[in-house]
Amino acid sequence: MSDKTIITCAVTGSAPTPGKNPAVPVTPEEIANSALAAEKAGAAIIHIHVRDPETTLRSMELSHYREVVERIRASGSEMIINLTTGPGATFKPGDMNPEVVAEGTLLKSAAERVQHIEALKPEICSLDVATMNFSASVFLNTPDLLREMADRAMVVGAKPEIEVFDTGQIELAKKLISEGHIKNPPYFQLCLGILYGAAATPESMMHMRNCLPEGASWSAFGISRMQFPMVAQAVLLGGNVRVGMEDNIYLKAGELAPSNASLVEKAASIIEHLGSHVATPDEARKQLDLY
Repeated sequence: MSDKTIITCAVTGSAPTPGKNPAVPVTPEEIANSALAAEKAGAAIIHIHVRDPETTLRSMELSHYREVVERIRASGSEMIINLTTGPGATFKPGDMNPEVVAEGTLLKSAAERVQHIEALKPEICSLDVATMNFSASVFLNTPDLLREMADRAMVVGAKPEIEVFDTGQIELAKKLISEGHIKNPPYFQLCLGILYGAAATPESMMHMRNCLPEGASWSAFGISRMQFPMVAQAVLLGGNVRVGMEDNIYLKAGELAPSNASLVEKAASIIEHLGSHVATPDEARKQLDLY
């Protein structure tokens, strides 16, 4: 167990919508305000997606990212900004002709997927080292595309948060590290409970942790009802934790979370009760070698 545990808050993803929980932030102002409240509750890192304010659905619009980041920076916040690069990897083959993409496909080039990273220069950006089935679609990230994305992030000084959903993806990440596309020491996010990925169990987390390269920092999360059990498990195994409405919209069974801050507060309580302490943003920077 580590003396200090970093809390990442994933404030809004692309799946849970305000129709499922009205507290899910949508507009750039709502996302920024939710991030700042999560920081006050104990989050050292804020993982950010953006949405179309009119449809509430996923967006890759640079102006939305820019507004969120500028609002956070203008507030005097010390938290670490982590921008996603996940959107742009959704592939759905056509029913009659799999060579023709179906509605719902959103495939973008490496340059398009990191344009906001190059423009806004966050300290961290996610890098999904994963190609896998997601329900009726495929989450598609080829090795060459990942190499280009990682190289572009490196140029602007953004450390990849290597998101992995199973052990084979850890092996691909090790290959990218050995080739010099990702600098040492690497930082991994173990993503558990996602459909067709590793299960959100103590055994899965321990096995994935044991597959990480020596010297790697790591965090983990479980989705839905497994969010808080996986917080406890990660602390016990010496890792860091992630919570937030991207992954779970409930504070407990049958009770919708009123805010991202409430999820962070619950995670912080678990951390403290298990004998660790919540890391400040500067302590997180030191642990993740961001200086």
